[in-house]
Amino acid sequence: MSNRLFQSVLHQMRDTLDRRVGVVDDTATTVACSDLTKIGERNEYLLLDLSDRDNGDMFVREGYTYKPFGTRVRPDYAVFVEGTDDMAAKLCGVLAVSLTSIKEYYDDKYDRNNFVKNLILENILPGDIFIKARELHFNVEVSRVALLIRIVSATDISAFDVIQNLFPDKQKDFVFNINESDIVLVKEIKNGIDSANIEKLAHSIVDTLGSEFYTHALIGIGTVVEGIKDLAKSFKEAQVALEVGKVFDSEKSIVSYNNLGIARLIYQLPTTLCETFLKEVFKKGSIESLDHETLFTIQKFFENNLNVSETSRKLFVHRNTLVYRLEKIKKLTGLDLREFDHAIVFKVALMVKKYLSANPMKY
Repeated sequence: MSNRLFQSVLHQMRDTLDRRVGVVDDTATTVACSDLTKIGERNEYLLLDLSDRDNGDMFVREGYTYKPFGTRVRPDYAVFVEGTDDMAAKLCGVLAVSLTSIKEYYDDKYDRNNFVKNLILENILPGDIFIKARELHFNVEVSRVALLIRIVSATDISAFDVIQNLFPDKQKDFVFNINESDIVLVKEIKNGIDSANIEKLAHSIVDTLGSEFYTHALIGIGTVVEGIKDLAKSFKEAQVALEVGKVFDSEKSIVSYNNLGIARLIYQLPTTLCETFLKEVFKKGSIESLDHETLFTIQKFFENNLNVSETSRKLFVHRNTLVYRLEKIKKLTGLDLREFDHAIVFKVALMVKKYLSANPMKY
């Protein structure tokens, strides 16, 4: 649709301008031109120039002046004007600004991808959501889930383009950037699909980016929502999942909001309340006195459901050695981890301590 829009504008300018003007896309194919015979032509040499100018700088090639433009991080179009003189440069600059504004207006009014982006960022008034959806013939009844893909380290390959290619159905799945490192995927899913399948999908994205393009990514998964009003809620949950995962499950690349458990509650507590809790539970300085070996023992004890025999076997130590360590912890902290209630308090306290140490940024 954008191509037809560009062609309409250039056609109206054809009689006003005394030189050939047009637009090429990111594959160096002419998609609109005052000379209709040029539409569809592709220039391989021009493709190199376009790929080298992500910042939108003007350049000259084969008697034409080019100016990249677009709404994405990497410009997805370039306007060209016949000639290499100052007038060609000025016309090129004016056309780039004009066509960018026209495209932004069109995207805002008619583009579904932009509609979903504004929806999750809450840039649309609640009363306008269904009116806009009706204008776009947007299906409001299906189930969808928001995935927030955060690029931690990348190569020259565009992660955005890779993810777009993984989900080419633009009627059901929507992919867009919200900043330089965060990409959102809003995925339409079938009713009754379980969270394990969604996590499997997220793992396939991480594996593809990592194994084929050497790009390290983390993914936060929101809850599945029905209808479109709660899409913003699913996106916020994906944000929280990433932030909470950064604190409590830093070794995981996929974090689902549904699996955060008690970590989600701790993350929402005021830090002053957390500090008070630690002071009340432990003797002064006792939690800091636990060395790495003791903390590792506690972790294994929790992993083996407070079973002394099983834990000692996994740690390759005698049962009495483990009992001695647990007694030592009891003396230091006043908590006997062999008692279920004490173990719960200790587990929560360790998570609170980890939360305070991380000092996460909240949304």
